[in-house]
Amino acid sequence: MSENEPKKRGFFSRLFGSEPEPAASPQTPDAAPPEAPLAEAAIAPELLTGEAAPLPLAMPEPAPVQAAPVLSVPVPAPTVTEPKRSWWRRLTEGLSRTSSALTTGITDLFTKRKLDAGTLEDLEDILIQADLGLATAARVAKAVGEGRYDRQIEPSEVKAILAREVEAILSPVAQPLVIDATKKPFVILMVGVNGSGKTTTIGKLAAKFRAEGRSVMLAAGDTFRAAAIEQLKVWGERTGAEVVSGNQGADASGLAFEALQKAKAAGTDVLLVDTAGRLQNKTGLMGELAKVVRVIRKLDPEAPHAALLVLDATVGQNALSQVEAFGDTAGVTGLVMTKLDGTARGGILVALAAKFGLPVHFIGVGEGVEDLEPFSARDFARAVSGLDEAA
Repeated sequence: MSENEPKKRGFFSRLFGSEPEPAASPQTPDAAPPEAPLAEAAIAPELLTGEAAPLPLAMPEPAPVQAAPVLSVPVPAPTVTEPKRSWWRRLTEGLSRTSSALTTGITDLFTKRKLDAGTLEDLEDILIQADLGLATAARVAKAVGEGRYDRQIEPSEVKAILAREVEAILSPVAQPLVIDATKKPFVILMVGVNGSGKTTTIGKLAAKFRAEGRSVMLAAGDTFRAAAIEQLKVWGERTGAEVVSGNQGADASGLAFEALQKAKAAGTDVLLVDTAGRLQNKTGLMGELAKVVRVIRKLDPEAPHAALLVLDATVGQNALSQVEAFGDTAGVTGLVMTKLDGTARGGILVALAAKFGLPVHFIGVGEGVEDLEPFSARDFARAVSGLDEAA
């Protein structure tokens, strides 16, 4: 071919309109020689005329698709709903520390030992240490000794006698709290020392009354503690009860008066009035409590219709002086015993019943709403003595 003769156009030139730039040859001595140009004879005639669609360019082999890594996500274990515990089970578990102290002492005392005066004295000591009181201890010891001197007695028999005597003491005071529907609202004043659990007990009672279909109003009369006001508001939201509150440091008697006015206007069934915790030996604070009662009676001479003293079982014998002081100041009509699950001195309830004879409306053996229940003399007596429910 001469230099003046036009160069024959290659396949790429005819296909794309321009000749591709030759690839730079690698300069390394080990580089492979370039491939030979594609021969035109290998091209189908129809492609040269442009009458057929061009062949697709050769595509590189696709990379193998790798499976996405499987993330190890922890699967939560299925929730196992525990059956709701019965009141008897909650009571026995709550009183386990008290019953354990009593039953262990009785078992150690009466195992392989004949009954004599010394044995009965030791039995009284065990009962007194559990805060059952002198009168109760003497009563139980006398019952155990009747007709049994100079012979061996099984610990189980002593426990049965203890349960029988304790039930006899408690039965007269095991009285439910009766809400008089003719009094609207039925005013319940809650009193007690610091930390006895008044505010929490109010919330639990509000939940119970609401479950019974009663309308409830709460008065945040513990104006000394901002936390008590907020706590009562939370209980109000939970139970659907209106809460009457003021600023911290407000006059408690004035707030109680305002709450009673609102409850009367709304036709509320029950008004629960919280009060600040106060030690029974603080004359000034006890005077403020007496003022709350006087102010309430200006609007309703019969109010409060119930004054409940909330007692912390862990204080033991100190509960006796609390009943005396609050009884004189607020006219206590009934008792609520809390925190029986946190002490080995639950026998104080028996000592209180023997000395004062005040109704015991509720006892608490835990933090839950269901852990505050009406007081049953038989259940308490058998639980504290370590006996089975059905025996």
